[in-house]
Amino acid sequence: MISKLAAKIKETSPIVVGLDPQLKFLPEPLLEASFKEFGENPEGVCDAIFNFNKRIVDAVCDLVPAVKPQIAMYEVFGIPGLIAFDKTVKYCKEKGLIVIGDIKRGDIGSTSGAYAQGHLGHVTIGGKDYRGFEEDFATVNPYLGSDGVKPFIDVCKAEDKGIFILVKTSNPSSGELQDRVSDGRPIYEWMGEMVAKWGEDCMDGDYSNVGAVVGATYPEMGKVLRKIMPKSFILVPGYGAQGGKGADLVHFFNDDGLGAIINSSRGIIAAYKEEKYAKFGAEHFEEASRAAVLDMKEDIASALG
Repeated sequence: MISKLAAKIKETSPIVVGLDPQLKFLPEPLLEASFKEFGENPEGVCDAIFNFNKRIVDAVCDLVPAVKPQIAMYEVFGIPGLIAFDKTVKYCKEKGLIVIGDIKRGDIGSTSGAYAQGHLGHVTIGGKDYRGFEEDFATVNPYLGSDGVKPFIDVCKAEDKGIFILVKTSNPSSGELQDRVSDGRPIYEWMGEMVAKWGEDCMDGDYSNVGAVVGATYPEMGKVLRKIMPKSFILVPGYGAQGGKGADLVHFFNDDGLGAIINSSRGIIAAYKEEKYAKFGAEHFEEASRAAVLDMKEDIASALG
């Protein structure tokens, strides 16, 4: 699967759009139309969410290789939210996009296996295979150790899917654990070595289907981790709204220009709320999103030379 992502990056850009809808991001005209049909309730909100996602995807699908829906933003609305998540995943795949399910699952044994099956694999009932959600990649929390990660790797190998493992996250408090020193090195470096080792058994061309998550807010740490994980793609959150910028991204990439994909969520999907893109208005929010992607693409290209 990582070879497909790399090919699409070459065709478009190293940008992934985080489809993380929040109620405050939904334009009033869109909400009003859904409330009129379904009522002012979770069903109405989730209809608006899907239409919001759909219009953004239509506007940017020729510019980016992938999207990353964050499942918590859908789960907050219960079953209607999960339906909207499922519809979003399916629509994005129809548009030829690779889907990274930002689910950050972390458990052990059969539970971890069930998460992997539900998001990347299938279940067999009465001799027929059924898929739950149909993402191409999933994010995984590894802090329960190999017991939590290997079930995902097994499914990835069977299904040609991939995972991105949390190594050094973009949030300010990540250092409370990830920066602690063990045997002379920070935890995130040890985790990076584990990702590289796990990835050796899951190669797909020049890169592994086992990737890492490293925040753009920590570029120097990213430089170190790039060397530790030369065959792992790095999913880089923290661009834009969290403070990361193009100049911070250089060391996340390999010399081949690949090896990293940069996420922006609210900076793209809520771009119409920013002064820079206010001219588009709430009625044309998707055009603001497209403009934000084009600006991000230029920023990254300029930084990479």
